[in-house]
Amino acid sequence: MQFKLLINRTKLNVKFSEVDSLGIVWHGNYIRYLEEGREAFGEEFDLKYLDIYKGGFITPIVQIQLDYKLPLVYGDSMIIETTYVDCEAAKMIYNYKIFRLTDNALIISGSSTQVFLNLNRQLMLTLPPFFQIWKKKHGL
Repeated sequence: MQFKLLINRTKLNVKFSEVDSLGIVWHGNYIRYLEEGREAFGEEFDLKYLDIYKGGFITPIVQIQLDYKLPLVYGDSMIIETTYVDCEAAKMIYNYKIFRLTDNALIISGSSTQVFLNLNRQLMLTLPPFFQIWKKKHGL
């Protein structure tokens, strides 16, 4: 069986508003960086949040996990690597790695899980049809 990976790599720069008084990125901003990674993944692989919503679904995060390895500081650039994890359940799982651009040091690793709710906020127990089509289009 062939295993296909869908991976997006996007570059961001640390902004002054994202650091504390020591010039270190505040830990909560890493969750926002993961959101940037998911947005860029959606752009590259045609899985944008507004398209999901127009299709009649929302995808709230139900779990997020981060392992902090090294800090980023004001002026650093990073690469956010977002990898879709294929599964049969009605959810979307992503793995993440953030690397400092100058030396490729691993800054954080983590994952997130999102579930599908219809617009009445009812949990979907099976994959929505549009997502089945999306998976097939990408060889999953």
